Formats: sequence, C-alpha cells, structure tokens
Amino acid sequence: MQYKITAPSSLKGTVKLPASKSISNRVLILNALSYSDFEVENVAECDDTQVMLKVLDSDDNHFDIKAAGTAMRFLTAFLSKIVGEWTITGTERMQNRPIRILVDAINQLGGRIEYIEKEGYPPLRIFGSALQGGELELDGSVSSQYISALLMIAPTMEKGLTLRLKGEIISRSYIEMTLKLLHEFGVKSTWVENVIRIQPQEFIPREYRVESDWSAASYWYEMVALSNEGEIELLGLNKTSTQGDSQVAEIFTQLGVKTTFTLEGVKLTKTGSVTPKLIYNFVEQPDLAQTFVVTCCMLGVPFYFNGLQTLKIKETDRILALKNEMKKLGYVITDKKDSVLVWNGERCEPSPNSAIATYEDHRMAMAFAPAALKMSHILIDEPQVVTKSYPLYWENLKKVGFSVE
Repeated sequence: MQYKITAPSSLKGTVKLPASKSISNRVLILNALSYSDFEVENVAECDDTQVMLKVLDSDDNHFDIKAAGTAMRFLTAFLSKIVGEWTITGTERMQNRPIRILVDAINQLGGRIEYIEKEGYPPLRIFGSALQGGELELDGSVSSQYISALLMIAPTMEKGLTLRLKGEIISRSYIEMTLKLLHEFGVKSTWVENVIRIQPQEFIPREYRVESDWSAASYWYEMVALSNEGEIELLGLNKTSTQGDSQVAEIFTQLGVKTTFTLEGVKLTKTGSVTPKLIYNFVEQPDLAQTFVVTCCMLGVPFYFNGLQTLKIKETDRILALKNEMKKLGYVITDKKDSVLVWNGERCEPSPNSAIATYEDHRMAMAFAPAALKMSHILIDEPQVVTKSYPLYWENLKKVGFSVE
C-alpha cells in the first residue's frame, strides 16, 4: 500500500492524541504485578499495547508479540517470575533484535531462559520461577527498556535488586519514568550516583489513567514548524509529565513553535523565529530524532545531533533509514560513530516521485509525512505501520486539512 500526502495551505484544528505507549505498557505490567482489580484507564490503542493486553489476559503459554519491542523486553522479565514454561517470539525483524543482555541478566538473578533458535535473539523459552535477585552490573548505554524490565520485577525478587550502571547512562528519563510509576504503585527505590536499589516489597493496587503521548505530539510540532501559518491544540498532555519526550516543547522553540499550556493540553503557534543551526544531544529522547532530522532539513537548518547510539537497534536501523530516505528528498546526511547525525546544508538531486520507505517503522511514516507542507506532495510506502503507536494518525491529518489518498 502507498499513500499520497498533500498538505493544506494553513493548519488549524484540535487533535486528541493517543495515550502514551511508554506509560501504558509499564502500568499494565505494574497493574499485573500488584494483582489489581482496577482496570487501567485510557490505555493506548496501539499495536504494542494491544499485544501486551492480549498476553496478560491470556491462558496460553506461547506468545507472538509481533513487532512490539517494549512488549518483548517487559514480558521477558515478567514471565521469568511467573511459574510455568513460556515461549515468546515476534516478527522476522524482532527475531533479529538483540536481547542477550536482558536474558543474561535474568539468568544471573536466578531465572532460566533459553534461546529456541539463534543465540542472543528471540524466540525465547522461559522457565518462570521465583527469582533470587541480588547485585547486577549493566552498561548504562544499553537500551533503557532492559533496565526498566528488570526494575519492574525487582520488588518480587527474594533479595531485591541492586543495579550498578557503568559508564554513560542513556535514556535516563525512561528509567526515571519507571521508578516514578513504581513509586505510584507503592514501591520505594533509591538512585544514588550510578546505583539503583529496590528492596523486596509489596505492590499496592491503585486506579490509574494514562496521559497522552508526547512522542506523538512531536509530529504536530513538526507540522506547525513547517506550515506557512499554523495553530494546533493537542489534548491530554501534562506540563509535569514523566515522559522524557515532553522536552519536544522546549526544543521546538528553536524551530519557531511556541507552546502554551491549557486546561485541556497545549496550544501550538508558529512564531517564525528559527535558529541558524540546531545542536542537540538526543541521549534522553532518541525517539524524537527522526522528527527533528526531517524538520531541520525541510526548514534549511543545519544540525549536529548526537546521543543516537540506540537508533541502530530500534524497529529498523534508523540512522541508515534516515540517510537513505532524506537523500530521496535531496538532502545529504552523514553519520559518525553510529551515534551522530550531521547535516551541513549539503544537497543532491532529489528522486522525483520516489516514495519514502518505512522499514516497518511507525516513526519513519509519521516523521516524513509532514514534509508534504514544503513539497507538492509526498508518497509514503506501507503507511499502515503507524498502528504500532498512533492508529488514528492519518485520520487526524485529514481532520486538519491534509489530503491522504
């Protein structure tokens, strides 16, 4: 399937954003660990979260989580402490996303997980049992989802968990989100320098309503930045959010978008005040990288983005994907050390009528579609990938005047 996206001359409207996938998936695990009778309210209606719900409500012992990376990491840890024998697998891409670090960590803490096919990768056979816990050392530069997965089951371990993080800690905001949510479910923790400690303790069941997704908001910031004139209201966002991607509001001030918080969410308005060059370290917000790469190129703003070391193990190799697809639009981006993306203004001949490949990656589709605001139109291949985190994305675009054919 392919969509042709054509943009309106001006943007104005109100958008109900999807609920946060990051919060939904954590709260569902914590809700299950607390044996709660409460249903989590406003759970994200996206592929990743629906997969999580299906597993947690299932009587089966074999689970296919498709392309849901968060579900793979969180459920691997969760199932390792649920007595029984479980298997978990996913798409071909998921079976090529590494998981050895998490498996080794769980096995070191008294669990037993085996690889069914390829060493270091799903599918996995998990022999669930009570976990001993204890002390563990991990490189702070690994995916924060591994760390969050371990922290959420830490209170159930016989000795609790003392986690020492070596070197640079990336995506710190996601670890902080996990600890804050644990606290809201009654779990105390300490984080002093590079050591996180969680003692064995009981979860406290509670009612919970999930807030809207700041990552999804980033595409609307992009649209306002690229519009001739724009004013968009986004519903359900909190000023005091636990989501690291809420930083998008601050970063976009440099690209001409003003954020005004309202009782219902935020109002975005175009200011036209744009920085001559954007330099930013995305180590805390790697999921925003695609949004800012496309926005800066379309605005003609050179950039230097570092802290992108997790991009190669996301839904696709996002560094390579961005270089390939921006070249189709006539922009030559370079990378360094697998963690830096640079654009110094270099252009090349664009490929006429060439469609943007999405690589089974929802964020490729959503970040590139707004480029239509600076072009006659843009073609997006396999646009249905947005269901991973934002199923109503294309419908929402239509509501504010985009043509989606």
